[in-house]
Amino acid sequence: MPLLYSETLKRLSRPLSPIPTSEHPDFPHLEDVRAVLFDVYGTLFISGSGEVGTTSQAACQSAFAEAFAAADIAVAVPPSEGVRLLQDRIEHLHEEARQQGEEYPEVDIVEVWRFVVEQFVAAGKIPTEAARRADLKLLAVEYEARANPVWPMPGLSDCLRQLRSRRFVMGIVSNAQFYTRELFPALLGHRAEAWGFDPALQFYSYEHGRAKPGISLYRMAAEQLTARNIAPAEVLYVGNDMLNDIVPAARVGFRTALFAGDARSLRRRRGDPRVNGVSPEAVLTALSDLRLCFPR
Repeated sequence: MPLLYSETLKRLSRPLSPIPTSEHPDFPHLEDVRAVLFDVYGTLFISGSGEVGTTSQAACQSAFAEAFAAADIAVAVPPSEGVRLLQDRIEHLHEEARQQGEEYPEVDIVEVWRFVVEQFVAAGKIPTEAARRADLKLLAVEYEARANPVWPMPGLSDCLRQLRSRRFVMGIVSNAQFYTRELFPALLGHRAEAWGFDPALQFYSYEHGRAKPGISLYRMAAEQLTARNIAPAEVLYVGNDMLNDIVPAARVGFRTALFAGDARSLRRRRGDPRVNGVSPEAVLTALSDLRLCFPR
């Protein structure tokens, strides 16, 4: 089934170009780096909505209606009502987890869609048989591909090839859902592992119920790397958001690079006290800048 989801993402994706920022690149030589970890949305891939969860209501409603149509599920619900139920369920689960002590919770989007479909069935808005045969993952992909279109950042494949050729250990720490993994085969032709990302160093929020800017995913990555005798000071984390990426990565001792290659997703967070006193070691305005950080 993963092939179905990646093919759906591929079919619905269209080229996007980054919007230049006013940032100036700053890439000092970073000595002794042995591992490079990345964020996904806004760093490895252009996010058409800027970042996951910030899509306009109009775009969400259009995506909702088209996703059900594509999944061949007749639903007698106005798209505005459907999107509201979807978003309310996510917020309810977040609040429930926060009350249980998880400061930055994450949902499993498939379970959210399961709840939405079950509510529609109970209300007589979807035929029971249609709901029974529904592929909830496909429904989620059909919606996501429309609500948050993505495309590889310019130079991504070359960047990954160069890091792999220089034998850097590579990983991912990202707020993500199951379909995030499918972006690589859909838009780059091969799964992340084939591009050099270590299977044990991919930390996606939906798998752990915890999201950034919490430190948990970064701590897991640091522990995995330490077990391989790679110290936090030998790890570079690359991300586009000062709060979600740079601050928590720095807290576990990683070195940091702010990716400032797309105005849609760059989050400097100026004025936010949570980023006070933290500066990235490098600022990249293109993925091709990364190779300039590492001395030959």
